[in-house]
Amino acid sequence: MSKITLSILLLYMAISCKKTEDTTPSTTNTNTTGTVDISVLKDKFYSTSAFSSTVTATVEGNFLVIQTNGIPDHKSPYFATTDARYQAYNGTNTRFMKNPNVIASQNITFKIPLKPAAATNKSATALGPIGISINGVPFYNQYAGPNQPLTNEVDSFDQFLGHPQNTGQYHYHVEPTSLTKNKGSDAFLGLLLDGFPVYGPVENGKTITNSDLDAYHGHTSKTAEFPNGIYHYHITSTDPYINGSGYYGTAGTVSR
Repeated sequence: MSKITLSILLLYMAISCKKTEDTTPSTTNTNTTGTVDISVLKDKFYSTSAFSSTVTATVEGNFLVIQTNGIPDHKSPYFATTDARYQAYNGTNTRFMKNPNVIASQNITFKIPLKPAAATNKSATALGPIGISINGVPFYNQYAGPNQPLTNEVDSFDQFLGHPQNTGQYHYHVEPTSLTKNKGSDAFLGLLLDGFPVYGPVENGKTITNSDLDAYHGHTSKTAEFPNGIYHYHITSTDPYINGSGYYGTAGTVSR
């Protein structure tokens, strides 16, 4: 083989190797093995004394323990009319019909895995709290009752899209607009019981739709809090809103 031929061959090999390196996708931590610690989110949960909203978040062993009284940090027609936190409905739903319940202080404790991991056997979400927002208000799933859609119940959501159930426990089934207005539509909004984060309806300037997400209403990508990537849920404007066919990971516990 001549020196010229050998030189051309080496140059071709170098170009081919460089092309392969440039086009090989980079890998990110998909957080399916429980290697990412979510304790960095602990200080994102907050209390607002003006509204008697109490939330504490502490690390206990392998869990992030969040305790809350569930009082929202915004006004609502569901506070008693004599309460300074009362505000008549001023939202956009012309069919709004207030339910008979009044917001009452709760005692709710969430024990959430510190290192969430994809569950081998996925479990359905139950009625009642399935997670917690950063202002201490619980997230509920997409049902008004056992397999009953929110079709009629949405008309009882207040101007911030929450409402209380019969024991006075205020909660969100859909986007907590008070939070997305104040924190941003792409912000971290809370955690589900399996430890995976919940983000708003926007990511990298794009409004997320259900078609961008998997059956559990999440996907893996980088976030401000997890620049190496993490599985997370997104809130969208259509059913199932927060969560789809159950938890992506293994749920912790909630006690009331």
